[in-house]
Amino acid sequence: MPRRRHEMVPDAEFRSYYGQPILKPPIWHEPHMPAYLYLGGMSGAASAMAAAARLAGHERLELAARTAAFAGGTVGAAFLVAELGRPMRFLNMMRVFKPTSPMSVGSWTLAAQGGLTSVAVGSAVTGVLPRVGDAATLASGLTGVAMATYTAVLLADTAVPAWHEALRELPFLFAGSALASAGAAVMLTTPRAQAGPARAAAVAGAVTEVVAGGLMERRLGLVGEPYRTGRAGRLMRASRALTLGGGLLATVAGRSRTLTALSGIAITAGALCTRFGVLEAGRASAKDPKYTVLPQRPPPPA
Repeated sequence: MPRRRHEMVPDAEFRSYYGQPILKPPIWHEPHMPAYLYLGGMSGAASAMAAAARLAGHERLELAARTAAFAGGTVGAAFLVAELGRPMRFLNMMRVFKPTSPMSVGSWTLAAQGGLTSVAVGSAVTGVLPRVGDAATLASGLTGVAMATYTAVLLADTAVPAWHEALRELPFLFAGSALASAGAAVMLTTPRAQAGPARAAAVAGAVTEVVAGGLMERRLGLVGEPYRTGRAGRLMRASRALTLGGGLLATVAGRSRTLTALSGIAITAGALCTRFGVLEAGRASAKDPKYTVLPQRPPPPA
C-alpha cells in the first residue's frame, strides 16, 4: 500500500508587518459621533412623520413630530460641531457641493434640514405665517428621508471593512432605527389617544432595525465578526433586546402611560446602542488586519 504523506509545514498564520493595523482606525469620539448619528436620524424620520401627519390632518401629532425634528436636528448639529472641534470646519464643508461625496451631500442636507425644521416649529409655536410653516414641514419630509439614511452611506463609503462591506444593509438598519426613535419620541410627547400612528411607526422601525441587523451580520461572515464579539457585540445584543422589547410593549401599550413610557425609553436606548455598537465594530475591524486581508484571499483549492 502506498504511504500517506503527512504535511510537515503547518498552515501559515496571518500577521501584518510588525503587527500594526493596515487601516487607520476611525478617530471619532464618544459620545459626540454616536449621539449625532442617533439625533440626526431621529430628526429626519420625525420630519417625514410630520409631513405625513400634515397630509393626514393629525394636527397634534404633527406638532409633536415638528418639535422632535427640530430638537433632534439642533442638538445633533451641536454634537457634530463639538466632534469637528470648531464651527468653521462645518462651514468649510459647505464651500462646494459635490454630489459624489456623501460628506458634502450630508452637510448640505443637514443645513437644509435645520433651516426647514426651524421655520416649521417656529410657525407652529407662534402662529405666524402658517402656510410657510406647512410648506417647510412638507419640504422637511424630503430632506428628512435623506437625513435618516445618509450617515449609513457615509460610513459605508469608507475603507473600514465592517462598514464598507455592510453597504447593502446599513442604510436599512439606520432607517429602521431612525423611524423607531422618531416614533418613540413622538408617542412620548403626544396624548395617548392620538399617538396610534407614532406607536405603529415605532413598531415598524423596530422590526426593520432588528431584521436588517440580523441579515447584515449573517451575510458578512468573517467581516461581520466585530458585530458579534467584544464591546460591539455586547452593544448590538443589547440593542436587539431593547428594541424588540420596546416594540412589543408599544403594540400592547394602548393608553397605558407606564407601558408607553417604558416602550419609548427601551426603543431609544436600543437605538443609541445600535449607533455605539456600529461605531465600535468599525474600530475593531480597522484595528485587526485579518478583516482587511483575509476576505481578499482566493479560496483554497478543492
